[in-house]
Amino acid sequence: MSLLLLQSVPQGNPILGFLPLILIFGIFYFLLFLPMQRQRKNQQKMLTNLKNGDVVSTSGGIIGSIVALNSDDTLVLRVKPDNVKLQVARSAVASLLNPESDK
Repeated sequence: MSLLLLQSVPQGNPILGFLPLILIFGIFYFLLFLPMQRQRKNQQKMLTNLKNGDVVSTSGGIIGSIVALNSDDTLVLRVKPDNVKLQVARSAVASLLNPESDK
């Protein structure tokens, strides 16, 4: 008798079962993936617009001004106080410290 009752229960729409999963994916996309894509795009724009004289900070914490931009995706930084010159990869630049000097 209980077997008959289980078979007579109508099944719900299978799309409604996936709706919470789709909703969670949408929230993750707008809260995590979209801002990460914007940040990556801004970082690439900053790296391509580097020029001599810009003061930058590397991912290793070195702060210096750009002396030369080489064609092999490296740049030369002059680091104070002894004006030591370091050659670093362009991708090692984490941030531009003087963005208001462009205005």
